[in-house]
Amino acid sequence: MIFGTGRRTTMVSPEQALPGREDPLPGVPEVHEVLGTPMRGPWPEGTEVLYVAMGCFWGTERIFWQLPGVVTTAAGYMGGFTKNPTYEETCTGRTGHTEAVLVAYDPSRTSPEQLLKAFWENHDPTTANQQGNDIGTQYRSAIYWTTPEQESAALATRDAFQKVLQDNGFGEITTEMRPASEAGEFYYAEGYHQQYLHKNPGGYCNHGPNGMTCPVGVVKQDQLPSQQSVHPPRG
Repeated sequence: MIFGTGRRTTMVSPEQALPGREDPLPGVPEVHEVLGTPMRGPWPEGTEVLYVAMGCFWGTERIFWQLPGVVTTAAGYMGGFTKNPTYEETCTGRTGHTEAVLVAYDPSRTSPEQLLKAFWENHDPTTANQQGNDIGTQYRSAIYWTTPEQESAALATRDAFQKVLQDNGFGEITTEMRPASEAGEFYYAEGYHQQYLHKNPGGYCNHGPNGMTCPVGVVKQDQLPSQQSVHPPRG
């Protein structure tokens, strides 16, 4: 990650955003390094897609590619204004995007509730535009849904997890939540970001259990990725 840059904590306006480019970024691999599945599809019939953001996309992607029922994952940029942004542009905070992860999954093997359980339990959703030392709008927490079932799950798990936070004396959830159709296109990040922590096992990651349990959905603890703990949400 690029440290000490992009500490913009207010959203850029469409008029102020960088213009970007018409062509997609080159060098994005066709096949997932870990799962061996297509990064862009086509995927098996019935596959559904959910987009999540929870800080640096390196650790976020690793959490989800390890979950049962996930077909593929990809790191990218979403929720902003700049077309086909680069990583360096996104880090300035002037594209409006957050570092997001595409999660394609088989709904017969998992559910939005199961995926979102991992989402809530592995980052701090109470710190707006920040995860640990990573500060800026590109690190904001977000859920962008593509189906009515995902929307219902997002709202239900948020409310359930907010109660857990409240009961333990922590603050309010600041996660951005809206349909993917409103958040705009998901732009695939550069090839070296894809499955980064598989290719660089000792690479930077500030994700891991936050000490709270989301009481919605059923995910066995031995099915969740083993990660280094992070600080619990702050009030």
